[in-house]
Amino acid sequence: MLVRDGADGPEIFLQRRVGAMAFAAGMTVFPGGGVDPSDGTADIAWAGPEPAWWAEQFATSETRAKALVCAAVRETFEECGVLLAGPTADSVVSDTTDYHEARARLERRELSLASFLAEEKLVLRADLLRPWANWITPVIEPRRYDTRFFVAVLPQGQLADGATSEAAEVQWRTPAEALARWRSGADVLLPPTWSQLIALGEFGSTTDILAARRTIDPIMPVLADLDGKQLLSFPDNRRYFADLPDAGRLKGSARP
Repeated sequence: MLVRDGADGPEIFLQRRVGAMAFAAGMTVFPGGGVDPSDGTADIAWAGPEPAWWAEQFATSETRAKALVCAAVRETFEECGVLLAGPTADSVVSDTTDYHEARARLERRELSLASFLAEEKLVLRADLLRPWANWITPVIEPRRYDTRFFVAVLPQGQLADGATSEAAEVQWRTPAEALARWRSGADVLLPPTWSQLIALGEFGSTTDILAARRTIDPIMPVLADLDGKQLLSFPDNRRYFADLPDAGRLKGSARP
């Protein structure tokens, strides 16, 4: 979840996924993707909390934690051109246009994150990320994911774009704006995205967001009876289904 300070408070970078995607087609989401096999084992110049710290936050192994952080950095760069890395442990690149070709090669899996950082003599800035949440796809879904959410502030000088094959549209919006569009039916939000927007809307600045201390308990929605209907059960689900637009109520009532 990429955030920046705006005139009306923190804004979040959102993508509308293209309709041809196998999962969450047409949905409004945060940038993200899967862990690459090389993410957890590569030798990478690293600044910030070590994998052991991330492993504790996300209740996983150190190898998996390293892979998750590397995947977050790589996917953020691939999907919106924002690179959480710098020439030194206390700096971050201010312009990523020189890495345009490398970005395309990363997206095509022709280049690994480790090789890219080594070639450009860059240090991965794990300290620019914060752990935020962990949602697991319900068992009723044919495609299942164990998703860790991170949050990071847009580095000064960098621009987030929509130059990825996975996004039909991109936009910076405050949580309130994004949720209003969802309630009106203009955008479709899955419960995990909705939940993070609700949480981010409680903060007045990106400084406050980064300073937040999160307790990360895995959330896996399950089907349960809600007022005589079989609906997914997750934190604050009554609020979600009460505000769900009529256009999506029947199609989305029992979806993750």
